[in-house]
Amino acid sequence: MILDFKFEGKYVVIVGGGVEAYRKIMSFLDADSKILVVSRKFLLDIHRLHQLQKIDLFQAEIKDAAAFVKSLGNSPDVLIAATNDRDLNFRLVNQAKAAGFMIYCVDNTNISDFRFPALAKIGDVQITVSTSGKSPSMARVLRQRIEKMVTKEDLLQIRLQDYIRPLLKKKISDQKIRKIVISEIIEDKQINKLLKKSKLEDAKQFALDIAESFMVKSPNMKEA
Repeated sequence: MILDFKFEGKYVVIVGGGVEAYRKIMSFLDADSKILVVSRKFLLDIHRLHQLQKIDLFQAEIKDAAAFVKSLGNSPDVLIAATNDRDLNFRLVNQAKAAGFMIYCVDNTNISDFRFPALAKIGDVQITVSTSGKSPSMARVLRQRIEKMVTKEDLLQIRLQDYIRPLLKKKISDQKIRKIVISEIIEDKQINKLLKKSKLEDAKQFALDIAESFMVKSPNMKEA
Protein backbone atom coordinates (compact mmCIF):
# COMPACT_ATOMS: atom_id res chain seq x y z
CA MET A 1 0.00 0.00 0.00
CA ILE A 2 1.38 3.39 -1.04
CA LEU A 3 0.45 6.38 1.14
CA ASP A 4 1.19 10.00 0.32
CA PHE A 5 2.39 11.44 3.63
CA LYS A 6 2.13 15.19 4.09
CA PHE A 7 5.59 16.37 5.17
CA GLU A 8 5.00 20.08 4.63
CA GLY A 9 6.43 22.01 7.57
CA LYS A 10 7.70 18.84 9.25
CA TYR A 11 11.13 18.91 10.87
CA VAL A 12 13.38 16.31 9.27
CA VAL A 13 16.85 15.38 10.51
CA ILE A 14 19.04 13.66 7.93
CA VAL A 15 22.21 12.04 9.21
CA GLY A 16 24.77 11.72 6.43
CA GLY A 17 26.36 14.02 3.89
CA GLY A 18 26.77 11.87 0.79
CA VAL A 19 24.79 11.04 -2.35
CA GLU A 20 21.98 9.18 -0.58
CA ALA A 21 21.58 12.00 1.90
CA TYR A 22 21.40 14.51 -0.96
CA ARG A 23 18.66 12.50 -2.68
CA LYS A 24 16.60 12.43 0.48
CA ILE A 25 17.19 16.15 1.03
CA MET A 26 15.77 16.88 -2.42
CA SER A 27 12.69 14.74 -1.72
CA PHE A 28 11.93 16.57 1.52
CA LEU A 29 12.67 19.98 0.00
CA ASP A 30 10.08 19.17 -2.63
CA ALA A 31 7.66 18.44 0.24
CA ASP A 32 8.45 21.83 1.88
CA SER A 33 9.93 20.26 5.01
CA LYS A 34 12.33 21.94 7.44
CA ILE A 35 15.64 20.08 7.14
CA LEU A 36 18.70 19.69 9.33
CA VAL A 37 21.59 17.67 7.87
CA VAL A 38 24.18 16.25 10.27
CA SER A 39 27.49 14.80 9.08
CA ARG A 40 31.25 14.95 9.46
CA LYS A 41 31.50 16.17 5.86
CA PHE A 42 29.10 17.16 3.09
CA LEU A 43 28.84 17.02 -0.68
CA LEU A 44 29.32 20.33 -2.47
CA ASP A 45 25.69 20.17 -3.62
CA ILE A 46 24.58 19.96 0.01
CA HIS A 47 26.78 22.95 0.88
CA ARG A 48 25.15 24.90 -1.96
CA LEU A 49 21.68 24.18 -0.60
CA HIS A 50 22.85 25.49 2.77
CA GLN A 51 24.26 28.63 1.14
CA LEU A 52 20.88 29.17 -0.51
CA GLN A 53 19.35 28.91 3.00
CA LYS A 54 17.23 25.93 2.02
CA ILE A 55 18.62 23.61 4.71
CA ASP A 56 20.53 23.78 7.99
CA LEU A 57 23.83 21.99 8.49
CA PHE A 58 25.50 20.70 11.64
CA GLN A 59 29.00 19.33 11.24
CA ALA A 60 29.65 16.51 13.67
CA GLU A 61 30.84 12.92 13.81
CA ILE A 62 28.29 10.74 15.55
CA LYS A 63 29.68 7.89 17.61
CA ASP A 64 27.03 7.50 20.28
CA ALA A 65 23.62 7.09 18.60
CA ALA A 66 21.69 7.20 21.86
CA ALA A 67 23.35 10.43 23.00
CA PHE A 68 22.81 12.05 19.61
CA VAL A 69 19.10 11.19 19.45
CA LYS A 70 18.65 12.38 23.03
CA SER A 71 20.30 15.70 22.12
CA LEU A 72 17.58 16.27 19.51
CA GLY A 73 14.92 16.40 22.19
CA ASN A 74 11.34 16.05 20.96
CA SER A 75 11.74 18.40 18.00
CA PRO A 76 12.20 16.16 14.93
CA ASP A 77 9.24 14.51 13.23
CA VAL A 78 11.43 12.30 11.05
CA LEU A 79 14.99 10.96 11.24
CA ILE A 80 16.73 9.65 8.12
CA ALA A 81 19.81 7.49 8.63
CA ALA A 82 21.87 7.94 5.45
CA THR A 83 25.47 7.37 6.50
CA ASN A 84 27.82 4.85 4.87
CA ASP A 85 28.07 2.99 8.20
CA ARG A 86 25.38 0.29 8.25
CA ASP A 87 25.78 -0.38 11.98
CA LEU A 88 25.49 3.32 12.85
CA ASN A 89 22.37 3.63 10.69
CA PHE A 90 20.80 0.68 12.51
CA ARG A 91 21.57 2.14 15.93
CA LEU A 92 20.29 5.58 14.93
CA VAL A 93 16.93 4.34 13.68
CA ASN A 94 16.42 2.12 16.73
CA GLN A 95 17.07 5.01 19.08
CA ALA A 96 14.94 7.41 17.02
CA LYS A 97 12.06 4.94 16.85
CA ALA A 98 12.20 4.51 20.63
CA ALA A 99 12.05 8.31 20.93
CA GLY A 100 8.87 8.38 18.85
CA PHE A 101 10.23 9.74 15.56
CA MET A 102 9.28 8.37 12.17
CA ILE A 103 12.40 6.76 10.73
CA TYR A 104 13.95 5.75 7.43
CA CYS A 105 17.15 3.78 6.95
CA VAL A 106 18.74 3.99 3.49
CA ASP A 107 20.33 0.55 3.66
CA ASN A 108 17.50 -1.31 5.43
CA THR A 109 14.00 -0.43 4.26
CA ASN A 110 12.59 -3.37 6.23
CA ILE A 111 13.06 -1.50 9.50
CA SER A 112 11.92 1.83 8.05
CA ASP A 113 8.50 3.35 8.69
CA PHE A 114 8.05 4.29 5.02
CA ARG A 115 9.67 3.95 1.60
CA PHE A 116 10.66 6.36 -1.14
CA PRO A 117 8.96 5.06 -4.29
CA ALA A 118 10.20 6.29 -7.66
CA LEU A 119 8.25 9.47 -8.33
CA ALA A 120 7.25 10.61 -11.79
CA LYS A 121 6.28 14.30 -11.90
CA ILE A 122 4.74 15.66 -15.07
CA GLY A 123 3.04 19.00 -14.57
CA ASP A 124 0.30 18.49 -11.98
CA VAL A 125 0.60 14.72 -12.25
CA GLN A 126 2.51 12.69 -9.68
CA ILE A 127 2.82 8.93 -10.14
CA THR A 128 4.69 6.71 -7.72
CA VAL A 129 6.24 3.40 -8.71
CA SER A 130 7.24 0.92 -6.04
CA THR A 131 8.72 -2.57 -6.23
CA SER A 132 8.33 -2.96 -2.44
CA GLY A 133 12.05 -2.40 -2.09
CA LYS A 134 12.95 -5.38 -4.31
CA SER A 135 14.43 -3.37 -7.18
CA PRO A 136 14.82 0.43 -6.92
CA SER A 137 16.56 0.36 -10.33
CA MET A 138 13.53 -1.17 -12.02
CA ALA A 139 11.28 1.31 -10.24
CA ARG A 140 13.27 4.11 -11.87
CA VAL A 141 13.05 2.43 -15.30
CA LEU A 142 9.28 2.02 -15.00
CA ARG A 143 8.95 5.61 -13.81
CA GLN A 144 10.74 6.83 -16.95
CA ARG A 145 8.42 4.78 -19.16
CA ILE A 146 5.34 6.19 -17.44
CA GLU A 147 6.60 9.77 -17.81
CA LYS A 148 6.65 9.29 -21.60
CA MET A 149 3.03 8.12 -21.59
CA VAL A 150 1.52 11.31 -20.15
CA THR A 151 0.71 13.78 -22.96
CA LYS A 152 0.33 17.55 -23.09
CA GLU A 153 -3.42 17.19 -23.59
CA ASP A 154 -3.62 14.98 -20.48
CA LEU A 155 -2.13 17.82 -18.44
CA LEU A 156 -4.52 20.34 -19.98
CA GLN A 157 -7.45 18.01 -19.26
CA ILE A 158 -6.44 18.11 -15.58
CA ARG A 159 -6.54 21.91 -15.66
CA LEU A 160 -9.92 21.77 -17.38
CA GLN A 161 -11.26 19.41 -14.70
CA ASP A 162 -9.93 21.72 -11.99
CA TYR A 163 -11.94 24.53 -13.60
CA ILE A 164 -15.22 22.67 -14.18
CA ARG A 165 -15.55 20.52 -11.02
CA PRO A 166 -16.19 23.40 -8.56
CA LEU A 167 -18.84 24.77 -10.93
CA LEU A 168 -20.57 21.41 -11.11
CA LYS A 169 -20.60 21.06 -7.31
CA LYS A 170 -22.37 24.41 -7.05
CA LYS A 171 -24.95 23.65 -9.71
CA ILE A 172 -25.66 19.89 -9.52
CA SER A 173 -26.20 18.26 -6.15
CA ASP A 174 -26.43 14.68 -7.48
CA GLN A 175 -22.93 13.17 -7.40
CA LYS A 176 -23.85 10.46 -9.93
CA ILE A 177 -24.89 13.08 -12.47
CA ARG A 178 -21.68 15.04 -11.84
CA LYS A 179 -19.64 11.91 -12.59
CA ILE A 180 -21.54 11.45 -15.85
CA VAL A 181 -20.81 15.06 -16.84
CA ILE A 182 -17.13 14.65 -16.04
CA SER A 183 -16.95 11.48 -18.16
CA GLU A 184 -18.69 13.24 -21.06
CA ILE A 185 -16.15 16.07 -20.91
CA ILE A 186 -13.19 13.70 -20.77
CA GLU A 187 -14.47 11.68 -23.75
CA ASP A 188 -15.69 14.60 -25.88
CA LYS A 189 -13.88 14.56 -29.23
CA GLN A 190 -14.13 18.30 -29.83
CA ILE A 191 -12.71 19.11 -26.41
CA ASN A 192 -9.82 16.70 -26.97
CA LYS A 193 -9.08 18.27 -30.35
CA LEU A 194 -8.94 21.69 -28.73
CA LEU A 195 -6.64 20.47 -25.97
CA LYS A 196 -4.28 18.95 -28.54
CA LYS A 197 -4.06 22.44 -30.04
CA SER A 198 -3.52 23.93 -26.54
CA LYS A 199 -6.79 25.86 -26.77
CA LEU A 200 -7.75 25.49 -23.13
CA GLU A 201 -10.10 28.49 -22.97
CA ASP A 202 -12.11 27.20 -25.93
CA ALA A 203 -12.23 23.76 -24.32
CA LYS A 204 -13.59 25.35 -21.14
CA GLN A 205 -16.50 26.82 -23.09
CA PHE A 206 -17.35 23.46 -24.65
CA ALA A 207 -17.17 21.88 -21.20
CA LEU A 208 -19.56 24.51 -19.86
CA ASP A 209 -21.98 23.79 -22.70
CA ILE A 210 -21.96 20.08 -21.80
CA ALA A 211 -22.43 20.88 -18.12
CA GLU A 212 -25.32 23.24 -18.81
CA SER A 213 -27.10 20.63 -20.92
CA PHE A 214 -27.10 18.32 -17.89
CA MET A 215 -28.19 21.11 -15.57
CA VAL A 216 -31.32 21.52 -17.65
CA LYS A 217 -32.03 17.78 -17.46
CA SER A 218 -31.20 17.40 -13.75
CA PRO A 219 -34.08 17.71 -11.26
CA ASN A 220 -31.47 18.27 -8.54
CA MET A 221 -30.07 21.43 -10.09
CA LYS A 222 -29.21 24.04 -7.46
CA GLU A 223 -30.24 27.67 -7.72
CA ALA A 224 -27.40 30.13 -8.28
